[in-house]
Amino acid sequence: MIVLIIGSGAREHALAWAAAKSEQVEVVFVAPGNGGTALMGGKVRNVPLKATALDALLRFAGDNHVDLTVVGSEQPLELGIVDMFRGAGRKVVGPTQTAARLESSKVFSKEFMQRHNIPTAGYHVFRNFNDARSYIELPGTLFPQVIKASGLCAGKGVFIALEKQEALKAISELFEDRIFGDAADEVVIEEFLQGQEASVFALTDGSIYKLFLSAQDHKRIGDGDTGKNTGGMGAYAPAPLVTSEVMRKVEERIIKPTLKGMNDDGYPYTGFLYVGLMINNGEPFVVEYNARLGDPETQVVLPLLKSDFITALLASVDGTFGEVPFEMYRKTAATVVIASGGYPDHYETGRAITIADDVAEMKDCIVFHAGTSYENGKLMTAGGRVFSVTAVGDNLRESVDRAYGAVEKIGFDGAYYRTDIGAKAL
Repeated sequence: MIVLIIGSGAREHALAWAAAKSEQVEVVFVAPGNGGTALMGGKVRNVPLKATALDALLRFAGDNHVDLTVVGSEQPLELGIVDMFRGAGRKVVGPTQTAARLESSKVFSKEFMQRHNIPTAGYHVFRNFNDARSYIELPGTLFPQVIKASGLCAGKGVFIALEKQEALKAISELFEDRIFGDAADEVVIEEFLQGQEASVFALTDGSIYKLFLSAQDHKRIGDGDTGKNTGGMGAYAPAPLVTSEVMRKVEERIIKPTLKGMNDDGYPYTGFLYVGLMINNGEPFVVEYNARLGDPETQVVLPLLKSDFITALLASVDGTFGEVPFEMYRKTAATVVIASGGYPDHYETGRAITIADDVAEMKDCIVFHAGTSYENGKLMTAGGRVFSVTAVGDNLRESVDRAYGAVEKIGFDGAYYRTDIGAKAL
């Protein structure tokens, strides 16, 4: 069969890697892909089409007899790619445009959770600077406050304001400076939840769901969770924080009510569901939903999937999901993101990359490319997050050490990475 992966990051490299392992797959197209998918060879081929070029992608799928399309990134979902592909009779993994609002509109998701009694932080919605300022300046407003642009911001539209002046600066940047454009037409200000973050991922056909292993991301740019939010600087799985009892609560209080609520509201949810959690004393609360797999978490949960990935995806589309296995390896995985200096703010691209020859031979280690390009025989940086270096081990210490061992063998001018991935769990 022929598979099309849509997106260009390390997540899509990992999706292509998992798809290519399936014996039933002959070709994996990645649109547009990156330097890593270009170098995979074999079954995997890049396609020079943007992830948001929906008409061109649909034509490509038809012309090339694509059997299954997997949407990796969030922008095509917001634009309605699943509706378009289904309307043309094509098999596609992902939620519809209206269902994808769980991610593309934080206002929608907060109102949904409130309506269906799904545990989350208390919140207020604002549509202009003056109203938001009035709330922040109320004598009873407690800090910290979490300030979020409602729309898609590539994981960067969240501010944790420790005091009033930080909050005023954040809403000024969102409403007046328009740093995230239309994504901040609506802004959510919510209470700060205590605890530790973790992520749980499900694949669902709208009613039946199956869980990947839990993971913990590292959002801040600096060691010790300091500095600005990023798209993610590393992750590990499974997250010890998500015990079997916590997972039971997540399923009963969050995942099942979410799928039932979406069905009841007339927006059946299919595809990947990412639940970002805050866990405090064993009690889970929803921080956010994503309508696709996370990045960099995908790079640690997919290598731990024992069952055939494509078989599961096809079954979730064909209505036979309850009949297929969905087993995980009893191992751990860790990934370390190597970023361009200056990320998540200004950074330069076009820097030559060197990777030691023996990295490809390292035991249970996979280098997933994010912001790279491969042209004329040269591998160059092409984004803020450049690599996601993943390793699998029998325990977290082993997987972390292997990942960092590979990181040290990859270089480019200005390369930066955190040195404490997995430290909380260790």
